[in-house]
Amino acid sequence: MKVKGEIKYNSIGLGTWTLVSDTGKVYEIYKPSQDLRKEGLIVEVEGIIRDDIMTVAMVGKVLEIKELIRN
Repeated sequence: MKVKGEIKYNSIGLGTWTLVSDTGKVYEIYKPSQDLRKEGLIVEVEGIIRDDIMTVAMVGKVLEIKELIRN
């Protein structure tokens, strides 16, 4: 799936990086690369939803990013 949106840091729990889509849906990024760990970065990514993973923050569905299409 492709998602466009903004990277945000959420300090809940131990802290987590999220992608807030253009439609307002929040995804928790699974193992974000250093390239993605930038507050306010606008990106388009391709990835998969990981229903097999639970997190402490539980701020949205877990998105494993396979490719950064553009930033």
